[in-house]
Amino acid sequence: MYLERKIDVELEIWKQLPNRKPLILRGARQVGKSSSVKNLSTKFKYFIEINFDENPTYATIFEKGLDPAGICEQLSVISNTPIIEGETLLFFDEIQSCIPAISSLRYFYEKMPNLHLIAAGSLLEFALSEIPSFGVGRVRSIFMYPLSFEEFLLANKENGLVEALNKATTKTAFPELFHQKLKTYLKKFLIIGGMPEAVKTYISNGDMLEVQRVLDDLILSIQADFVKYKIRVSPARIREVFDAVVKQVGNKFSYSYPNATLNNVQIKEALVLLEMAGLVYFVTHSASNGIPIGAEINSKKRKILLFDTGIFQRIQGLNIAQLLIEDDFNSINKGNIAELLVGLELIKNTSCYEKTHLYYWQREAKNSQAEVDYVIQKQDKIIPIEVKAGTKGSMQSLYLFLEEKKLDFGIRLSLENFSEMEKIKIVPLYAVGNLLTS
Repeated sequence: MYLERKIDVELEIWKQLPNRKPLILRGARQVGKSSSVKNLSTKFKYFIEINFDENPTYATIFEKGLDPAGICEQLSVISNTPIIEGETLLFFDEIQSCIPAISSLRYFYEKMPNLHLIAAGSLLEFALSEIPSFGVGRVRSIFMYPLSFEEFLLANKENGLVEALNKATTKTAFPELFHQKLKTYLKKFLIIGGMPEAVKTYISNGDMLEVQRVLDDLILSIQADFVKYKIRVSPARIREVFDAVVKQVGNKFSYSYPNATLNNVQIKEALVLLEMAGLVYFVTHSASNGIPIGAEINSKKRKILLFDTGIFQRIQGLNIAQLLIEDDFNSINKGNIAELLVGLELIKNTSCYEKTHLYYWQREAKNSQAEVDYVIQKQDKIIPIEVKAGTKGSMQSLYLFLEEKKLDFGIRLSLENFSEMEKIKIVPLYAVGNLLTS
């Protein structure tokens, strides 16, 4: 079963380019990189997959030289498949296990620009950090993540619902039937998350208990990978920081978490490794006085998000039955899962050609503390976003931000239907993607 992904459109565009660059798919493990490439391969006459993890002997071909013609000749013989520019898709999987293969990509662009070549790897960022200038201007990157909510709806064959949602605006309330149906799907999505294996399991049999077992398997495989992150950093240290991130989702990350055995430098190093592996995303404080938002950040103030809500709820041991039954998420982990969802959806719905940075705003003054969950930039506008886990809650911080920054409007994300009030546009939590496309 192949799950339709937004990335498929971008891969098809890349396929049609006259002088394309070799493509690198970057993202956490098991988010669907290999599956997307194999789906694209059906559009080619020939397909060759070279997996450097499964067959390390392939590395010897690249160690002898990086001439694309010579490499292709040997790969063609080994695979018994012709490599013809325009007809063959060549796929280097788990390329992080062969540094010379990464270095060879620039030469493919220079000497065989008409060959369709894609590379991917589950811990690729670690290898790329060792050779940061390997292919500047000669290699294109695409960032992949777990499925977005829209992709989850498409996996459930709700194409019509997606089409209707994409046309929705805050000017008019969504039909109540659609609104309730999307809220139900959203609750399921929070529990299942966007990892392809978990989504496929649900689509196949609708068994939430089996989905939880799949998530357990994924968590174990993620933790098993800690040993590969860096030789001088112990897996136990990374595990401790990973657990600390999970417990602090939705809050400013504190280095003095309970039972900490590490100093600040050690914690920061582990956080960087987890971010490189695609398992966590930083949300950095910004003064947000002008564009670009990232020009006025305070890197000492950060929230940290886990990369998937399904993984998050499973590690936290949330009551999934309560989550399905309740009309809001306030009773589940103090609503932080809603803030996590929004951050992840903002990342998944931005351009796949750039690494997305998230920002929040916080004012700490005597007798006046205020916080806006997310601040985004759209064209020349700064837009503050406040997340509510239910249908109620004050918006004092949002109004304060609008007044202080002299802005026209802000966004309230909640379980309410689309609507507008003075200077506030109300958008349902299931429609985060609309913020970036409409």
